[in-house]
Amino acid sequence: MLVISDKAKISPLADIEDSVRGSRIVIDEGVTIDAFVKIKPVGGSGDVRIGRNSLLNAGVVIYSGNGVEIGEDVLVAANCTFAPVNHAFKSRGMKISEQGFAPSKGGIVVEADVWIGANSVILDGAILRKGCVVGANALVNHELAPYSINVGSPAKQVGMRT
Repeated sequence: MLVISDKAKISPLADIEDSVRGSRIVIDEGVTIDAFVKIKPVGGSGDVRIGRNSLLNAGVVIYSGNGVEIGEDVLVAANCTFAPVNHAFKSRGMKISEQGFAPSKGGIVVEADVWIGANSVILDGAILRKGCVVGANALVNHELAPYSINVGSPAKQVGMRT
């Protein structure tokens, strides 16, 4: 189910798919979604929620998987991917495409006032606490401290925002 505020700004070139499994996609007021953003319900029953006044730049991809919660005033730079789902791959006797999905690690939570740099990948189990900054090209699959600055792959904490 799509729940999109009439006060959100969504490019006509964005692609937001409705769920056939009951996942909700909620886009709050003041959200800006640029061209070529893709939001796709897939790989689980989690919801996607984008909080007030957040911005998704061109090329961002969000899969619903086990859920994505993006807080208020979050800035997501171009070409970032949110993938809160994990393919199973334990059996050599089966094709990966036939093994389904691994258990959830809790989805993805991005708290308020976070900045995610271009080309970053945010994976299942990631928690980005309030005010943290994720440098470009980072891979995040764990919890980041509030107001920290995180760079590299996987994200490495290098300091605190003041």
